[in-house]
Amino acid sequence: MGLNISEIIPRKEIQLKDLKAKTIAVDAYNTIYQFLTTIRQPDGTPLMDKNKKITSHLSGLLYRNINLIDEGIKLIYVFDGKPNELKFKTLEKRQENKKEAEVKFREAKELEDEEQMRKYSSQFVKITDEIIQQSKELLDALGIPYIEALGEGEAEAAHLAKINKAWASASQDYDSILFGAPKLIRNLTLARKRKTISGYVDVNPELIELEHVLNHLGINKDQLICLGILVGTDFNPGGVKGIGQKRALDIVRKFQFPVKIFEAVANDTRYLIDFNWQDIYHIFHEPECCTEPNIVFKKVDEKKVKSLLLSHDFSEDRIDSALQKIRDLEEKNKQKSLSSF
Repeated sequence: MGLNISEIIPRKEIQLKDLKAKTIAVDAYNTIYQFLTTIRQPDGTPLMDKNKKITSHLSGLLYRNINLIDEGIKLIYVFDGKPNELKFKTLEKRQENKKEAEVKFREAKELEDEEQMRKYSSQFVKITDEIIQQSKELLDALGIPYIEALGEGEAEAAHLAKINKAWASASQDYDSILFGAPKLIRNLTLARKRKTISGYVDVNPELIELEHVLNHLGINKDQLICLGILVGTDFNPGGVKGIGQKRALDIVRKFQFPVKIFEAVANDTRYLIDFNWQDIYHIFHEPECCTEPNIVFKKVDEKKVKSLLLSHDFSEDRIDSALQKIRDLEEKNKQKSLSSF
């Protein structure tokens, strides 16, 4: 689910080289979910070890992160803390959707329909506590810092960008800009190629800048939050029935102030507001975040990386090749530092 305002949000395509020497705060759950849904066998089966333990997330975290580090990008992963009670309805709906997808997957499996199997298999992905713990262990071994958010991971990532601990936040969702992230990067951790009906196409990162969004739409941040609430967020899925992205933009432009915006919608007989907009507005306007996040970039612990991945049947040659890539990068940076004296 998440916030969908893609039709009206300006963004520009960039290259990974444009992010060189920049620190990006990554929405961990969003990214791990990507790995679990996209790194799969042709029939939709996730990567697994011999004990049938899923390893797609470990593969993604290892190879995609090394590629980003090789581009000179520094990463901070942010994990969700305790979910807000208002999100429970969204979480329940997601569980229902997963159950339906699992049933359809089993039906496709009986028919040996690989295309349908792949389609539905990614729709009932579950991020377990074990997957999260393994992800943290691998990040730590790779020397990539991670922090635990007090609440929403996207809010914390946006906060890191606001206080200049990061240049931007990275997520596929648009919620980060409602939380005030000055810059949002989409497609950062996706594969560089995507399969389509007509073949493979390039997938490049997208940059969304909050100030440019507000100027382009002719609204302020408070109006943007109200627009998001009208369209629907994880805290009020579906928003106000009958109000899409463009109509929501017209409404917030016309009535300007949050109270006036929702008074106008409440007084319009075409619409029904079945949620407390003030509570949701408060979540985005004043998110609970760590005041002094502890972020430490460490050296790679090669023994830990190998131990963890070998225990899940990763190829030792491929692990060694990945670690050599990091060593080469460290040596190149060391030489660059020496030459600057």
